Amino acid sequence: MGLRKKSKNPPVLSHEFIIQNHADIVSCVAMVFLLGLMFEMTAKMAVSFVTLQYNVTFHATDEKAEQFILYHYGWKDLATVFFYTLVAIILHAILQEYVLDKISRRMHFSKTKHSKFNESGQLGVFYLVSFVWGMCILASENYATNPTNLWESYPHTLMPFQVKFFYIAQLAYWFHALPELYFQKTRKEDIPRQLVYTSLYVFHIAGAYLLNLNRFGLVLLVLHYFVELLFHFSRLFYFSDEKNERGFTIWAFLFVVARLLTLSLSVLTFGFGLAGAQNQSLDLASGNFNILAVRISALATICLTQAYMMWKFINFQLKRWKEHAQIQALKKKATNAKSKTAKRGESKANGVNGIVTSEDRDSPRARKVKSS
Repeated sequence: MGLRKKSKNPPVLSHEFIIQNHADIVSCVAMVFLLGLMFEMTAKMAVSFVTLQYNVTFHATDEKAEQFILYHYGWKDLATVFFYTLVAIILHAILQEYVLDKISRRMHFSKTKHSKFNESGQLGVFYLVSFVWGMCILASENYATNPTNLWESYPHTLMPFQVKFFYIAQLAYWFHALPELYFQKTRKEDIPRQLVYTSLYVFHIAGAYLLNLNRFGLVLLVLHYFVELLFHFSRLFYFSDEKNERGFTIWAFLFVVARLLTLSLSVLTFGFGLAGAQNQSLDLASGNFNILAVRISALATICLTQAYMMWKFINFQLKRWKEHAQIQALKKKATNAKSKTAKRGESKANGVNGIVTSEDRDSPRARKVKSS
């Protein structure tokens, strides 16, 4: 009876099979929703997954002007977020396989650096796309030109297409980060940290979306994403050349500035803008949440989050300084050891040549030579 050869492919529906083929499996699930658009029986249900829901058409008063469409939110947005979460998983796998894995093979990273490189590569691309996209929205909608746009005519229940799609994409990306902990075989020691910041992103983005603070949330997201983009790009450059640490210095300065700007805009919006508005009554039907309890809760949440981020930042900087001090101490020890060995070599050479140095004058051998 011959020996059976072990198959390279893992068993179907095993953990390894799902991890290796998760992108193909998710692609098949997403394709089901796209195929559903082709048939009348399933088109109505599939549309709620693929396209944005709750649109309101406004007809222009002038004959020359075109009609425009705005959107508000509802329960069907959960279906849309689910579909684009599948899309985010597919894009994550494409970027990982065709870009990041090829670079990491050439660089020969260790396991720790490999996981950090993958994390910074994925987040760096996401922050870059989100920052450019957010800046385009701010420029086209004129949200950043005048700070009063953040609270004027609140509640902002109606959103342009690109604003709503931006929030749907943000929620989908951060929801996709949860199954990616399993698909990417994230180390156990890294899971709590990633769960914390993923939960914070989902909580704050969903809060701004549901409380009709989409303009305010968009400005803060663009500001925060710019700083995070700089950090992850600096880390990628650091992996390519460990002497390149200038990016971290610029990031450290901008990180503190971003925290101060976030707190300033939050106090300005909740403490002055919304507090001075005329309509300050809770009305779920109209989407008005401008009451004292909500304003205090939102401002306290933002302040606590900024304090937590500053605490993590200070710990990170202290850890870097300790590591830098240890490296400098090891370098000094190495240079001192080299100088001592060099001096010993010189003294031995001088002794062979018949030259007695000042250190060897009082030695017994020198006295013997003197008396003779």
